[in-house]
Amino acid sequence: MLTILADSNIAHLHDYFNEHILQQPINVIAVAGRDIDATMIAEYQPDALLIRSVTPINAELLKDNDSVKYVGSATIGTDHVDQDYLRERGIYFSNAAGCSKHSVAQYVLTAIFNLRPQYWGGNNSDITDSQTVPIKLGIIGLGNIGSTLAGYAADLGWQVLGYDPLLPASDINNASFEQVLSESDVISLHVPLTRATDSDYSTYHLIDKQALAKIANTTILINSARGPVISEADLLSDFERNPQRQVVLDVFEHEPVVSAELLNQLAIATPHIAGYTLEGKLRGTQIIFDEFLTVFGPQGLGDVAVEAVYLMDELLPENPYRWQQLKQAPEQLAKFYDIKADDALLGESVDNEAQAVLAEKFDGLRKNYALRREWLFER
Repeated sequence: MLTILADSNIAHLHDYFNEHILQQPINVIAVAGRDIDATMIAEYQPDALLIRSVTPINAELLKDNDSVKYVGSATIGTDHVDQDYLRERGIYFSNAAGCSKHSVAQYVLTAIFNLRPQYWGGNNSDITDSQTVPIKLGIIGLGNIGSTLAGYAADLGWQVLGYDPLLPASDINNASFEQVLSESDVISLHVPLTRATDSDYSTYHLIDKQALAKIANTTILINSARGPVISEADLLSDFERNPQRQVVLDVFEHEPVVSAELLNQLAIATPHIAGYTLEGKLRGTQIIFDEFLTVFGPQGLGDVAVEAVYLMDELLPENPYRWQQLKQAPEQLAKFYDIKADDALLGESVDNEAQAVLAEKFDGLRKNYALRREWLFER
Protein backbone atom coordinates (compact mmCIF):
# COMPACT_ATOMS: atom_id res chain seq x y z
CA MET A 1 0.00 0.00 0.00
CA LEU A 2 1.27 3.45 -0.93
CA THR A 3 1.25 6.10 1.78
CA ILE A 4 0.89 9.79 0.90
CA LEU A 5 1.44 12.61 3.39
CA ALA A 6 -0.32 15.68 2.02
CA ASP A 7 -1.19 19.28 2.79
CA SER A 8 -4.91 19.27 3.53
CA ASN A 9 -5.22 22.54 1.62
CA ILE A 10 -4.57 20.84 -1.72
CA ALA A 11 -7.77 21.17 -3.73
CA HIS A 12 -9.77 17.99 -4.37
CA LEU A 13 -6.99 15.92 -2.83
CA HIS A 14 -9.20 12.93 -2.11
CA ASP A 15 -10.98 13.11 -5.48
CA TYR A 16 -7.67 12.32 -7.16
CA PHE A 17 -5.77 10.25 -4.63
CA ASN A 18 -8.13 7.45 -3.64
CA GLU A 19 -8.52 3.70 -3.99
CA HIS A 20 -11.09 3.97 -6.80
CA ILE A 21 -8.99 6.20 -9.06
CA LEU A 22 -5.68 4.45 -8.38
CA GLN A 23 -7.30 0.99 -8.44
CA GLN A 24 -5.50 -0.18 -5.32
CA PRO A 25 -5.43 0.49 -1.57
CA ILE A 26 -3.82 3.80 -0.67
CA ASN A 27 -3.32 5.64 2.60
CA VAL A 28 -3.68 9.42 2.29
CA ILE A 29 -2.84 11.39 5.43
CA ALA A 30 -3.95 15.02 5.15
CA VAL A 31 -2.51 17.53 7.62
CA ALA A 32 -1.81 21.25 7.90
CA GLY A 33 1.14 22.03 5.64
CA ARG A 34 3.07 23.89 8.34
CA ASP A 35 2.81 20.83 10.61
CA ILE A 36 4.74 18.53 8.28
CA ASP A 37 8.08 17.92 9.98
CA ALA A 38 10.73 15.22 10.41
CA THR A 39 8.87 13.67 13.36
CA MET A 40 5.68 13.29 11.34
CA ILE A 41 7.56 11.81 8.40
CA ALA A 42 9.30 9.34 10.72
CA GLU A 43 5.90 8.31 12.09
CA TYR A 44 4.10 7.76 8.79
CA GLN A 45 7.01 6.78 6.48
CA PRO A 46 5.27 8.16 3.37
CA ASP A 47 6.13 7.17 -0.18
CA ALA A 48 5.13 10.62 -1.43
CA LEU A 49 4.83 14.14 -0.05
CA LEU A 50 2.25 16.46 -1.59
CA ILE A 51 2.80 20.01 -0.42
CA ARG A 52 2.18 23.70 -0.95
CA SER A 53 4.51 26.64 -0.40
CA VAL A 54 4.26 26.62 3.42
CA THR A 55 6.19 23.33 3.74
CA PRO A 56 9.99 23.66 3.40
CA ILE A 57 11.61 20.61 1.83
CA ASN A 58 15.27 20.24 2.78
CA ALA A 59 17.88 18.02 4.42
CA GLU A 60 16.60 18.84 7.90
CA LEU A 61 13.22 17.38 6.97
CA LEU A 62 14.38 14.28 5.09
CA LYS A 63 17.91 13.37 6.23
CA ASP A 64 16.74 10.45 8.40
CA ASN A 65 14.10 9.18 5.96
CA ASP A 66 14.41 6.56 3.22
CA SER A 67 10.75 6.11 2.30
CA VAL A 68 10.00 9.29 0.31
CA LYS A 69 10.37 8.76 -3.42
CA TYR A 70 8.40 11.74 -4.74
CA VAL A 71 7.69 15.31 -3.67
CA GLY A 72 4.96 17.18 -5.53
CA SER A 73 4.26 20.86 -4.88
CA ALA A 74 0.86 22.08 -6.06
CA THR A 75 2.29 25.57 -6.54
CA ILE A 76 4.07 27.60 -9.19
CA GLY A 77 6.88 28.72 -6.87
CA THR A 78 9.70 26.40 -5.82
CA ASP A 79 11.79 28.47 -3.41
CA HIS A 80 10.53 26.33 -0.50
CA VAL A 81 12.15 23.22 -2.01
CA ASP A 82 15.87 22.38 -1.97
CA GLN A 83 15.91 20.76 -5.39
CA ASP A 84 19.66 20.11 -5.33
CA TYR A 85 19.23 18.04 -2.18
CA LEU A 86 16.37 16.05 -3.71
CA ARG A 87 18.47 15.34 -6.80
CA GLU A 88 21.35 14.13 -4.62
CA ARG A 89 18.96 11.78 -2.84
CA GLY A 90 17.34 10.54 -6.05
CA ILE A 91 13.93 11.81 -4.95
CA TYR A 92 11.64 12.86 -7.80
CA PHE A 93 10.25 16.39 -7.65
CA SER A 94 7.70 18.35 -9.64
CA ASN A 95 5.75 21.55 -9.19
CA ALA A 96 2.60 22.88 -10.82
CA ALA A 97 4.21 25.42 -13.15
CA GLY A 98 1.63 27.67 -14.77
CA CYS A 99 -1.32 26.29 -12.81
CA SER A 100 -2.54 29.68 -11.60
CA LYS A 101 -1.13 32.03 -14.22
CA HIS A 102 -4.56 33.36 -15.22
CA SER A 103 -5.69 33.53 -11.59
CA VAL A 104 -2.79 35.76 -10.57
CA ALA A 105 -2.92 37.89 -13.73
CA GLN A 106 -6.63 38.50 -13.11
CA TYR A 107 -5.92 39.38 -9.48
CA VAL A 108 -3.47 42.04 -10.67
CA LEU A 109 -5.97 43.48 -13.15
CA THR A 110 -8.68 43.55 -10.49
CA ALA A 111 -6.40 45.48 -8.15
CA ILE A 112 -5.50 47.97 -10.87
CA PHE A 113 -9.11 48.60 -11.89
CA ASN A 114 -10.20 49.04 -8.27
CA LEU A 115 -7.59 51.74 -7.79
CA ARG A 116 -7.72 53.28 -11.27
CA PRO A 117 -11.07 52.51 -12.94
CA GLN A 118 -10.26 55.11 -15.59
CA TYR A 119 -7.66 52.70 -17.00
CA TRP A 120 -10.44 50.60 -18.59
CA GLY A 121 -10.25 52.89 -21.60
CA GLY A 122 -6.65 51.90 -22.18
CA ASN A 123 -5.34 55.46 -22.00
CA ASN A 124 -4.03 57.64 -19.23
CA SER A 125 -6.91 59.99 -18.44
CA ASP A 126 -4.49 62.59 -17.13
CA ILE A 127 -3.59 63.31 -20.76
CA THR A 128 -6.00 65.20 -23.04
CA ASP A 129 -7.84 63.20 -25.70
CA SER A 130 -5.78 64.73 -28.47
CA GLN A 131 -2.59 63.58 -26.77
CA THR A 132 -3.62 60.23 -25.32
CA VAL A 133 -0.85 57.80 -24.47
CA PRO A 134 -1.39 54.14 -23.55
CA ILE A 135 -1.17 52.95 -19.98
CA LYS A 136 2.32 51.63 -19.31
CA LEU A 137 2.29 48.36 -17.39
CA GLY A 138 5.69 47.41 -16.01
CA ILE A 139 6.15 43.67 -15.51
CA ILE A 140 9.24 42.37 -13.71
CA GLY A 141 9.51 38.64 -14.38
CA LEU A 142 8.08 37.27 -17.63
CA GLY A 143 7.54 33.60 -16.88
CA ASN A 144 4.13 31.94 -16.91
CA ILE A 145 2.35 34.64 -14.93
CA GLY A 146 4.15 37.71 -16.22
CA SER A 147 3.71 36.74 -19.86
CA THR A 148 0.03 35.92 -19.27
CA LEU A 149 -0.49 39.34 -17.70
CA ALA A 150 1.19 40.88 -20.74
CA GLY A 151 -1.42 39.16 -22.93
CA TYR A 152 -4.25 40.81 -21.03
CA ALA A 153 -2.48 44.16 -21.24
CA ALA A 154 -2.16 43.82 -25.01
CA ASP A 155 -5.88 43.05 -25.25
CA LEU A 156 -6.58 46.27 -23.35
CA GLY A 157 -4.36 48.33 -25.62
CA TRP A 158 -1.79 48.98 -22.91
CA GLN A 159 1.94 49.28 -23.48
CA VAL A 160 4.03 46.62 -21.73
CA LEU A 161 7.43 47.49 -20.30
CA GLY A 162 8.87 44.11 -19.41
CA TYR A 163 12.11 43.09 -17.73
CA ASP A 164 13.43 39.56 -17.29
CA PRO A 165 17.22 39.10 -17.41
CA LEU A 166 16.86 35.33 -17.81
CA LEU A 167 14.96 35.54 -21.10
CA PRO A 168 15.96 36.83 -24.55
CA ALA A 169 14.73 40.20 -25.75
CA SER A 170 11.21 40.12 -27.22
CA ASP A 171 8.11 42.23 -27.80
CA ILE A 172 7.42 42.12 -24.07
CA ASN A 173 10.97 41.69 -22.70
CA ASN A 174 11.82 45.13 -23.96
CA ALA A 175 13.04 47.36 -21.14
CA SER A 176 15.72 47.71 -18.51
CA PHE A 177 15.02 47.37 -14.80
CA GLU A 178 15.47 51.12 -14.42
CA GLN A 179 13.06 51.87 -17.28
CA VAL A 180 10.36 49.71 -15.73
CA LEU A 181 10.79 51.47 -12.40
CA SER A 182 10.84 55.02 -13.72
CA GLU A 183 8.43 54.92 -16.67
CA SER A 184 5.53 52.66 -15.64
CA ASP A 185 2.04 53.66 -14.49
CA VAL A 186 1.77 50.29 -12.76
CA ILE A 187 4.54 47.86 -11.76
CA SER A 188 3.70 44.21 -11.12
CA LEU A 189 6.25 41.75 -9.71
CA HIS A 190 6.32 38.15 -10.93
CA VAL A 191 9.74 36.81 -10.01
CA PRO A 192 10.78 33.76 -7.99
CA LEU A 193 12.58 34.36 -4.72
CA THR A 194 16.31 33.91 -5.27
CA ARG A 195 19.37 34.98 -3.32
CA ALA A 196 22.89 35.94 -4.34
CA THR A 197 24.18 32.59 -3.06
CA ASP A 198 22.19 30.61 -5.62
CA SER A 199 21.57 32.97 -8.53
CA ASP A 200 23.32 35.63 -10.58
CA TYR A 201 20.05 37.56 -10.42
CA SER A 202 19.05 37.75 -6.78
CA THR A 203 15.47 38.92 -6.23
CA TYR A 204 15.72 39.13 -2.45
CA HIS A 205 14.93 42.78 -1.63
CA LEU A 206 14.90 43.56 -5.34
CA ILE A 207 12.64 46.46 -4.43
CA ASP A 208 14.64 48.32 -1.82
CA LYS A 209 15.07 51.99 -0.97
CA GLN A 210 17.14 52.61 -4.11
CA ALA A 211 14.50 51.02 -6.33
CA LEU A 212 11.64 52.79 -4.57
CA ALA A 213 13.37 56.13 -5.08
CA LYS A 214 13.15 55.56 -8.85
CA ILE A 215 9.40 54.84 -8.81
CA ALA A 216 7.11 57.84 -9.24
CA ASN A 217 4.76 58.36 -6.30
CA THR A 218 1.81 58.08 -8.71
CA THR A 219 2.84 54.58 -9.83
CA ILE A 220 0.96 51.59 -8.42
CA LEU A 221 3.28 48.85 -7.09
CA ILE A 222 1.88 45.30 -6.89
CA ASN A 223 3.57 42.23 -5.41
CA SER A 224 1.88 38.85 -5.82
CA ALA A 225 5.15 36.93 -6.16
CA ARG A 226 7.11 36.40 -2.93
CA GLY A 227 7.12 38.66 0.11
CA PRO A 228 10.89 39.17 0.54
CA VAL A 229 11.17 40.54 -3.01
CA ILE A 230 10.24 43.86 -1.36
CA SER A 231 12.13 45.12 1.68
CA GLU A 232 9.36 45.79 4.18
CA ALA A 233 11.54 48.16 6.22
CA ASP A 234 12.42 50.20 3.14
CA LEU A 235 8.78 50.24 2.04
CA LEU A 236 7.64 51.57 5.41
CA SER A 237 10.30 54.27 5.25
CA ASP A 238 9.18 55.15 1.74
CA PHE A 239 5.58 55.58 2.91
CA GLU A 240 6.80 58.26 5.32
CA ARG A 241 8.12 60.24 2.36
CA ASN A 242 5.35 59.28 -0.07
CA PRO A 243 2.15 58.65 1.93
CA GLN A 244 0.09 58.83 -1.27
CA ARG A 245 1.90 55.88 -2.88
CA GLN A 246 -0.50 53.03 -3.76
CA VAL A 247 0.90 49.59 -2.99
CA VAL A 248 -0.93 46.27 -3.32
CA LEU A 249 0.49 43.26 -1.48
CA ASP A 250 -0.72 39.68 -1.57
CA VAL A 251 2.58 38.43 -0.11
CA PHE A 252 4.58 39.75 2.82
CA GLU A 253 8.20 39.54 3.87
CA HIS A 254 7.40 38.15 7.33
CA GLU A 255 4.24 36.15 6.59
CA PRO A 256 2.36 34.46 8.08
CA VAL A 257 2.72 37.39 10.50
CA VAL A 258 1.77 40.76 9.00
CA SER A 259 2.18 43.99 10.94
CA ALA A 260 -0.71 46.39 11.36
CA GLU A 261 1.72 49.23 10.66
CA LEU A 262 2.25 47.88 7.15
CA LEU A 263 -1.41 47.01 6.53
CA ASN A 264 -2.49 50.52 7.44
CA GLN A 265 -0.35 51.94 4.63
CA LEU A 266 -1.43 49.58 1.85
CA ALA A 267 -4.03 50.40 -0.78
CA ILE A 268 -5.03 46.72 -0.96
CA ALA A 269 -3.77 43.79 1.11
CA THR A 270 -4.79 40.14 0.78
CA PRO A 271 -3.56 36.95 2.52
CA HIS A 272 -1.51 35.26 -0.23
CA ILE A 273 -4.55 34.22 -2.24
CA ALA A 274 -3.86 35.76 -5.66
CA GLY A 275 -3.71 32.29 -7.21
CA TYR A 276 -6.67 30.93 -5.26
CA THR A 277 -9.25 30.19 -7.91
CA LEU A 278 -11.10 26.93 -8.33
CA GLU A 279 -9.44 26.45 -11.71
CA GLY A 280 -5.95 27.34 -10.51
CA LYS A 281 -6.02 25.10 -7.45
CA LEU A 282 -7.62 22.20 -9.31
CA ARG A 283 -5.12 22.57 -12.15
CA GLY A 284 -2.31 22.40 -9.60
CA THR A 285 -3.66 19.14 -8.20
CA GLN A 286 -4.10 17.67 -11.69
CA ILE A 287 -0.49 18.52 -12.58
CA ILE A 288 1.07 16.86 -9.53
CA PHE A 289 -1.31 13.90 -9.91
CA ASP A 290 -0.07 13.44 -13.48
CA GLU A 291 3.53 13.50 -12.23
CA PHE A 292 2.67 11.11 -9.42
CA LEU A 293 1.40 8.62 -12.01
CA THR A 294 4.56 9.12 -14.06
CA VAL A 295 6.74 8.33 -11.04
CA PHE A 296 4.72 5.45 -9.59
CA GLY A 297 2.97 4.20 -12.75
CA PRO A 298 3.86 1.37 -15.15
CA GLN A 299 6.58 3.38 -16.90
CA GLY A 300 8.11 4.47 -13.57
CA LEU A 301 8.49 2.60 -10.30
CA GLY A 302 5.58 0.32 -11.15
CA ASP A 303 3.72 0.67 -7.86
CA VAL A 304 0.53 1.87 -9.62
CA ALA A 305 -1.08 0.28 -12.68
CA VAL A 306 -2.96 3.43 -13.76
CA GLU A 307 -1.32 5.50 -16.52
CA ALA A 308 -3.47 8.64 -16.82
CA VAL A 309 -6.67 10.12 -15.41
CA TYR A 310 -8.07 13.59 -16.24
CA LEU A 311 -10.71 14.81 -13.80
CA MET A 312 -10.79 18.61 -14.22
CA ASP A 313 -13.74 18.77 -16.59
CA GLU A 314 -16.03 16.72 -14.37
CA LEU A 315 -14.97 18.48 -11.17
CA LEU A 316 -15.40 22.03 -12.50
CA PRO A 317 -18.92 23.52 -12.47
CA GLU A 318 -20.01 25.71 -15.37
CA ASN A 319 -18.20 29.04 -15.50
CA PRO A 320 -20.30 32.16 -16.25
CA TYR A 321 -17.36 34.59 -16.13
CA ARG A 322 -15.84 35.69 -19.43
CA TRP A 323 -13.14 38.27 -20.03
CA GLN A 324 -14.84 39.79 -23.07
CA GLN A 325 -18.04 40.21 -21.05
CA LEU A 326 -16.15 42.02 -18.31
CA LYS A 327 -14.40 44.26 -20.83
CA GLN A 328 -17.75 45.40 -22.19
CA ALA A 329 -19.32 45.91 -18.75
CA PRO A 330 -16.57 46.86 -16.28
CA GLU A 331 -19.14 47.74 -13.64
CA GLN A 332 -19.37 43.95 -13.09
CA LEU A 333 -15.82 43.84 -11.72
CA ALA A 334 -16.87 43.22 -8.10
CA LYS A 335 -19.17 40.42 -9.29
CA PHE A 336 -16.25 38.75 -11.02
CA TYR A 337 -14.01 39.23 -7.97
CA ASP A 338 -14.59 41.51 -4.97
CA ILE A 339 -10.97 42.11 -3.99
CA LYS A 340 -11.96 44.74 -1.43
CA ALA A 341 -13.80 42.07 0.54
CA ASP A 342 -10.57 40.08 0.83
CA ASP A 343 -8.74 43.26 1.82
CA ALA A 344 -11.31 43.90 4.56
CA LEU A 345 -11.05 40.35 5.93
CA LEU A 346 -7.29 40.68 6.36
CA GLY A 347 -7.63 44.09 7.99
CA GLU A 348 -10.25 42.78 10.41
CA SER A 349 -7.90 39.96 11.43
CA VAL A 350 -5.39 42.21 13.20
CA ASP A 351 -4.76 41.18 16.80
CA ASN A 352 -5.09 44.41 18.79
CA GLU A 353 -2.57 43.40 21.43
CA ALA A 354 0.09 42.20 18.98
CA GLN A 355 -0.74 44.90 16.42
CA ALA A 356 -0.38 42.29 13.71
CA VAL A 357 -2.22 39.54 11.90
CA LEU A 358 -0.87 36.45 13.64
CA ALA A 359 0.14 33.22 11.91
CA GLU A 360 -2.89 31.17 12.94
CA LYS A 361 -5.30 33.81 11.64
CA PHE A 362 -3.37 34.36 8.40
CA ASP A 363 -3.23 30.64 7.66
CA GLY A 364 -6.90 30.31 8.58
CA LEU A 365 -7.88 32.93 6.02
CA ARG A 366 -6.02 30.96 3.36
CA LYS A 367 -7.31 27.54 4.39
CA ASN A 368 -10.94 28.67 4.56
CA TYR A 369 -10.81 30.91 1.51
CA ALA A 370 -13.89 30.73 -0.72
CA LEU A 371 -12.28 29.94 -4.05
CA ARG A 372 -13.27 32.39 -6.77
CA ARG A 373 -13.52 31.54 -10.48
CA GLU A 374 -11.12 32.43 -13.26
CA TRP A 375 -12.49 34.55 -16.08
CA LEU A 376 -12.46 32.66 -19.36
CA PHE A 377 -9.90 34.51 -21.47
CA GLU A 378 -10.97 34.35 -25.11
CA ARG A 379 -9.18 36.92 -27.24
